[in-house]
Amino acid sequence: MKKFLKEFKEFALRGNVLDMAIGIIIGGAFTGIVTSLTENFINPLLNLIFAPDANAGYTVAGGLSNFLTVVVNFIITAFVLFCILRAMNKLMSMTKKKEEPKAPTTKKCPFCKTEIAIDATRCPNCTSEIK
Repeated sequence: MKKFLKEFKEFALRGNVLDMAIGIIIGGAFTGIVTSLTENFINPLLNLIFAPDANAGYTVAGGLSNFLTVVVNFIITAFVLFCILRAMNKLMSMTKKKEEPKAPTTKKCPFCKTEIAIDATRCPNCTSEIK
């Protein structure tokens, strides 16, 4: 069970999954902007052009406050998601184990300057003895 939870945590906190989730949330918030633009501006303008009404001008002017509200909501949502993602990235960088530098497995031959195994006593290229 412990291994299962560890694997789930690695999956859920992987960068691609978080980016996709944030993209979906931002997309949903942007859908609100498009819907508000259509309902509050485009549809009333089309009604004003094709079916004139006495209240049509008021409808277009009144839609501005609704549209601005949706835009502000989008900006707030994007800011909150940015803060959450920034905190998650900081948390993930703190929990990652720092890799220790690996011991070298090769060295340079002092005579021909080619790479050879670290435990070699003779260079395979120039056949010089290495101390």
